[in-house]
Amino acid sequence: MALPPPTPLGGTPDRAADPAPAPDPAAAPVAAPRPAPGGPVPAPGGSGPAPAATPPFPSQADISREIAALHAAGERDRAAGVPAPEHPARDFAPYRSSALRHPHRPLVEIDHRADPEAVELSGPAFGVTDLTDLDADLTRQHAGEPLGERITVTGRILDRTGRPVRGQLVEIWQANASGRYAHRRDQHPAPLDPHFTGVGRCLTDDEGRYGFTTVKPGAYPWRNHHNAWRPAHIHFSLFGSAFTQRLITQMYFPGDPLFPYDPILGSVTDPAARARLVAAYDHELSRPEWSLGYRWDIVLDGPSATWIEEGR
Repeated sequence: MALPPPTPLGGTPDRAADPAPAPDPAAAPVAAPRPAPGGPVPAPGGSGPAPAATPPFPSQADISREIAALHAAGERDRAAGVPAPEHPARDFAPYRSSALRHPHRPLVEIDHRADPEAVELSGPAFGVTDLTDLDADLTRQHAGEPLGERITVTGRILDRTGRPVRGQLVEIWQANASGRYAHRRDQHPAPLDPHFTGVGRCLTDDEGRYGFTTVKPGAYPWRNHHNAWRPAHIHFSLFGSAFTQRLITQMYFPGDPLFPYDPILGSVTDPAARARLVAAYDHELSRPEWSLGYRWDIVLDGPSATWIEEGR
């Protein structure tokens, strides 16, 4: 089964709005740390333009009030029978930089018959010979052991009827145990780990199953508002049969105290859909004296779909 083609968001997350979804952590773009101030304003006495005042930086209380109001609106919509959205709103106001990044014009469809080079958008296809065991084990990609709590993350990719999606490329990227990405633009004062790059990939098997060994990422600050912190999470990218068939989402860890304060997770206004983004600890997946186990299934579409960051 091929995944439906995504609708680009017009930008990628970073430290200001979460680090960029890219398998190469050195190549991801970074957005501005906060919305740009308005244009110049006349100075008193007609002496020419004066620097524009910087808008006040919102507090966590401001953001929490906005999230609560939008969640309440979502509850009213559900009670009134309004169809549930399939993914977070691109203009979710508490997620400040999303307002600057999402497209405001209709997307342009590329006609591969008019542009022969457009065929490059649908290839190449990945197969088992393109991957090695090290791709799925982020703890063995360097000469030494990375620091942090070693974890195993596994689950199944399923369609709306529960059938497995076989042979799909799954990529992940994440911060290290200190909450820092191996990215030249991530300069927040937490240590880098020379033995951890934070990217991996694998193909789903005949049961639609993926599996990774990694370390649990740390929370980190970002500049969406004052004292903003992102919960620990792992980014997931799912490919269909082509690069243009890509879905992106995030997996969270159970019991994180930062959940109520995060506007990115909060942009999922349906509580049941939010819960589907949180992995479950599975003791049967834990490996003795080696790693703790988490299970997280991804459903591509239908009423129980895992919410994604890009439109269908």
